[in-house]
Amino acid sequence: MKEFRDKTAVITGAASGIGRAIAERSAREGMKVVLADIEEKALAEAENEMKAGGAKVLAVPTDVSKAGEVEALAQKTLAKFGAAHLVCNNAGVGVAPKPLWETELSDWEWCLGVNLWGVIHGIRTFVPVMLRQNTEGHIVNVASVAGLLSLPYVAIYHASKHAVVTITESLHYELALQNAKLRTSVLCPGWVGTRIMDCYRNRPAALGETKWQGPAVVASMWEAYRQACEAGFPAEYVAEQVFHAIWHESLYILTTTDFNELVTQRAGNIVAQRSPVLDAKLVEALGLTHQAVGAVAHAASPGRVEN
Repeated sequence: MKEFRDKTAVITGAASGIGRAIAERSAREGMKVVLADIEEKALAEAENEMKAGGAKVLAVPTDVSKAGEVEALAQKTLAKFGAAHLVCNNAGVGVAPKPLWETELSDWEWCLGVNLWGVIHGIRTFVPVMLRQNTEGHIVNVASVAGLLSLPYVAIYHASKHAVVTITESLHYELALQNAKLRTSVLCPGWVGTRIMDCYRNRPAALGETKWQGPAVVASMWEAYRQACEAGFPAEYVAEQVFHAIWHESLYILTTTDFNELVTQRAGNIVAQRSPVLDAKLVEALGLTHQAVGAVAHAASPGRVEN
């Protein structure tokens, strides 16, 4: 996809963070922008601010975990702008770290509902529309570097993002086999300055409050993740990388090389059928304190922490 002006971009999770940055970047390209988000107040603020800047914007409150709401999003997009050319399935949430056997079903339901089913609904709803248009288009599915690694205590989040990576890879093949004019990318960012650590503000009341009990190490991990996000790349930087990938038809979008060695190490372990251990770089990536390392190593592997 090389031409953006007067085309239509649809972005979920668009009221803040990466989604908002992609929306702003789309508007600067002269695109008509559809903002979708579950957080209605922030959504309205984003709509008003972008319209004040001269953008053509439609805001649609949307819970991406519900197929009907994503279908309604598509219907309103077509009614307003007549087409969809760029679809960013970006909405995402995280859950508090804890051992797998202590996770609640409601945590699985919420995280997979947004992170995975949101992408599934986006693909099933918008790709048929975009294929019928028979014009150039692009689908961006937002995963995470978490979709390329496996770490202790955050299995729900990582599972959702691993699924998004493989779904996008399959979509890439399938579009090629159809000789479609559509392309797809999977965004796997590292630390980014967003509000994902405060995502519980949008947790549906029907799912109840999550219980945070568990090893003391998880509290230090959660705080370390928060600090890492605060020190992460600006969302605007990520949006630039997204548009670069769209222009160059790149499947994978990695925002940093900081995790490349860990990703390579994981692939090597799989091929060699070698059980992983927590080495120093992985410990650093986890944001664990030195006091926590022993506890995590014991819980995650009978192996050792290597320097």
